[in-house]
Amino acid sequence: MGSVLWFLLFLIGALVLAYQRVSLLAATVAYGAALFVYALFGDGSLPWMIVLWLILALLVLLNIDAVRIRFITRPFLRTYRRMLPSMSQTEKDALEAGTVWWDGELFTGDPNWEKLLSAAAPKLSAEEQAFLDGPCEELCRMIDDWEITHRRADLPPHIWEFLKTKGFFAMIIPKKYGGLEFSAYAHSCVLMKLASRSTTVSSTVAVPNSLGPAELLLHYGTEEQREYYLPRLARGEEIPCFALTGPRAGSDAASIPDTGVVCKGVYEGREVIGIRLNFSKRYITLAPVATVIGLAFKLYDPDHLLGGDRTDYGITCALIPRNTPGIKIGRRHFPLNIPFQNGPIEGKDVFVPVDFIIGGPKMAGQGWRMLVEQLSVGRCISLPSNATGGAKAAVFATSAYARIRRQFNLPIGQFEGVAEVLARMAGYTYIMDAARSVTTGAIDGGAKPSVPSAMLKYHVTELGRLVANDAMDIHGGKGICLGPKNYLARGYQVVPIAITVEGANLLTRSLIIFGQGAIRCHPFVLREMNAAREKDKRKGLREFDEALFAHIGFTISNAVRSLIMALTLARFSRVPDTGPTQRFYQHINRFSASFAFATDVAMLALGGYLKKKESLSARLGDVLSCMYLASMVLKHYENQGRPEEDLPLVEWACRTLLYRAQEQLHLFLRNFPNPVLAALMRFFIFPRGMTYHAPHDRIGYDIVAQLLRSTMTRDRLTDGIYRTVEPGNPLGQLHEALVLADTAEPLERRIRVEGIKTGRVTALDLPGQIEQALEAGILSEAEAATLREYDRRVMEIIHVDDFTSEEMAAERHAPEMRAQRASTA
Repeated sequence: MGSVLWFLLFLIGALVLAYQRVSLLAATVAYGAALFVYALFGDGSLPWMIVLWLILALLVLLNIDAVRIRFITRPFLRTYRRMLPSMSQTEKDALEAGTVWWDGELFTGDPNWEKLLSAAAPKLSAEEQAFLDGPCEELCRMIDDWEITHRRADLPPHIWEFLKTKGFFAMIIPKKYGGLEFSAYAHSCVLMKLASRSTTVSSTVAVPNSLGPAELLLHYGTEEQREYYLPRLARGEEIPCFALTGPRAGSDAASIPDTGVVCKGVYEGREVIGIRLNFSKRYITLAPVATVIGLAFKLYDPDHLLGGDRTDYGITCALIPRNTPGIKIGRRHFPLNIPFQNGPIEGKDVFVPVDFIIGGPKMAGQGWRMLVEQLSVGRCISLPSNATGGAKAAVFATSAYARIRRQFNLPIGQFEGVAEVLARMAGYTYIMDAARSVTTGAIDGGAKPSVPSAMLKYHVTELGRLVANDAMDIHGGKGICLGPKNYLARGYQVVPIAITVEGANLLTRSLIIFGQGAIRCHPFVLREMNAAREKDKRKGLREFDEALFAHIGFTISNAVRSLIMALTLARFSRVPDTGPTQRFYQHINRFSASFAFATDVAMLALGGYLKKKESLSARLGDVLSCMYLASMVLKHYENQGRPEEDLPLVEWACRTLLYRAQEQLHLFLRNFPNPVLAALMRFFIFPRGMTYHAPHDRIGYDIVAQLLRSTMTRDRLTDGIYRTVEPGNPLGQLHEALVLADTAEPLERRIRVEGIKTGRVTALDLPGQIEQALEAGILSEAEAATLREYDRRVMEIIHVDDFTSEEMAAERHAPEMRAQRASTA
């Protein structure tokens, strides 16, 4: 019995040391002290004691640098270098782009929550708020989306002029150049509000403020380039586009066939050293109306005119005026009935001076690095903001519609099937808004989160797709019939565009999120890779030794932490005291340790082959993303002051995300190619099986109860959209009807109880029932007037448009169609 007790004491001590992540030296000292006590008071046999003392001797030797390096590190480094996958320059640039933020903490297995919770909540300045309340509100009021999308297939001239003169294209340009110099959060809020009104307008505004000439000029342009272009861009005198994607290589910059060859030529009457460009691009937003084109191409200098010894410089970015000879702007693309300006660009033997390279000749070959560094910020703002604006508008409209639309004498929102969908829409929208606002706040705090930008690009647009689908399901026929009364369909149609642009979501999930995160965010992997590639062999060996043994201890610790937190359901994990949300912090700690352990085992076992196992990488990326999004939900809840009535939304969001993290970990283990290692990982990750559950139905019903009325929760969830009550805004009209329903529904109930059930009211339609109830004294004249007005508003909302065959064609084609039909007749 004594031996069993001593074994348990040693085991518990080892687990505690690993859980607390003590150093190798501290672990050796602790083990030595325990062994000394055991030798004095234990009853171990001589062979057993010899084994224990040999373990201590081994630990002591591991603490001696020279011994450890000679017998372990050096041989392992030789093997590691053979396993190390090759890496192209474009991959290196992508890895080095941006900074590591909260995503890095999730890779540690022990996130430092103070780092996240101490970050300042995003906040609009007085100037930014005034812009949202002034020009942004005025622009939304001017928009007639049916005219834009169906009749004109373009913005009308007065809206183009308004966008230019009010600075909508200049949000990221500093004030010294005439721009607005808005924060990332304000930039996001403007796009979100516009997206709730018109996806065509929001897309048009997003491009000049995202990845494009202004962004690249700000960070890399010469002062002469900035002084010339930025004021003109700020005033709207120049309309920019950026041409990267081509028909043969998509957005794979390493494979683009577009070339620029350095040579001498004549430009504006004088001979200069320049670049002869040949290129073909497509899907270029604003290309049909652009006056200046940002262009990505491969630069070659066969005659060494740039003064170096290089011939192939690689990806380079330049600014080309539209009127440069040889440039051809093609006809417009038509992306799914959302007619933002988009089209192809071609160039044949286009000659421009080398000074047109962004940043000048010294930035030749730096184009891919420039692009990925700025994309890490832009992807956090443009598409997530547009998707969130659309989702908020959909929730705002659909919840009101579910209150005023009745079936079987009940608002359809009270049916459990509809309520389940409404709750899902609200929960997803809360996740989207949390990720958008907290991450843009981090950008304003100095972060350039490259991995979170990929997470937001993928997950927020995918959640937007799900919200749009659910909204259409609830609206039914109202949602699918296009016309001026349809406030939903264009948002539904735009969803695949957001899924496609700035990198296809499929590849973002399977290649980028984990593929970049595993190296960029891991505490040791990038250090090991850099040490292995270090040209100074002695220095590289020392750095590799330090990183390797820290990594081994890190993996052991995460295995133990995963096991203990899985067994205890993370109840003893240290997290901030946040009241009712505290358990979610603990669960994220548990999944962080499990994820970090699984990542290390997968990378050690599969090496560079993991890069090809895209399904495994995608699932690990999903786990990372779910933890990140759940963290954003918790931080967003803190930023909003912990409103108690929003707790159902927080719980639904966190439970949904962490349940998905559990399921993706399970699928990762089930499909891991080495069954022995998979079983080992499962022991440490799921020793009690899969214990985490999706949210209970009652949580969804609590959420819907807040959505079917005008509540603070509903207002916070949909804050920032265009909801002004006016004749041309369906969202405002829906909300007005929702508020009026509180007065009208008791009157309708009285008609049913005192009139229909007693036989005093026999009419089948509500207007007839109102008149009979008035005659029978069931309603007063004022009550009848209120109910008539409510019914009028509801029917105005519910009705859909109808057209003649000619009217169903875009207005610009209707005269031609009439003439053709007359001729045929």
